[in-house]
Amino acid sequence: MRQFYDWQTAGGGDDVSRLVATLERGEIAWCMIGGLAVNHWAREPLATADVDVVIAAGQVDTAVKALRKEGFTAKKFAWSVNLKGRSQVTVQISTEEVYRDFPSRSVPADIHGILMRVASREDTLRGKLLAYQDPQRRASKRQKDLLDILRLVEAHPKLRKLLPAAVAKKLAE
Repeated sequence: MRQFYDWQTAGGGDDVSRLVATLERGEIAWCMIGGLAVNHWAREPLATADVDVVIAAGQVDTAVKALRKEGFTAKKFAWSVNLKGRSQVTVQISTEEVYRDFPSRSVPADIHGILMRVASREDTLRGKLLAYQDPQRRASKRQKDLLDILRLVEAHPKLRKLLPAAVAKKLAE
C-alpha cells in the first residue's frame, strides 16, 4: 500500500513520515482527520493526496516552526496553515476550534505503512459531517464528504445514530 501511495503522490509517504516524526519528536498533541482518518476506519481505503491534521491549541506555531525546519513551506489562512513538502501531498493543519479536542481522543493507526495518530471514529464522522454541511464548500468536495460518511457508516453501523436526519435521508437515496 505504501508503494501505491508513493506512486500516486510522487513520494508523499516520505513527507507524511517526516510530518509524523516531527510532531512526535516535538511531543505535540495532534491527529489526522479527513480522508486519511476515514481510510483507517472504513473497510477499503481510497486514494487521497490531501493530509488533514489537527494540532492541539497553543501548539500550532511550535509545530509549524518545527516543520519549516524539516523543509516544509507554510502559508497561513484564516482557518488553516497549509504545508508543502517535496511531494504532491498537501498538508492542511486545521485551526478551527471545533477540532481542538480531537487529538485527546485520537488512536494509533497504521496508514499506508506509516504509524500515526488518527481521530476517533466518532470524531472522524463529526469532521466529515461538518465538511459536508459547509455551504461554501465546492460541490465535488461535498460529494466526496458524503461518500466518506457513507463509508464510515457502512463499516460501523452504530455511527448511523449520530447522523442528522437530512444526512441519513441523503445516504438512503
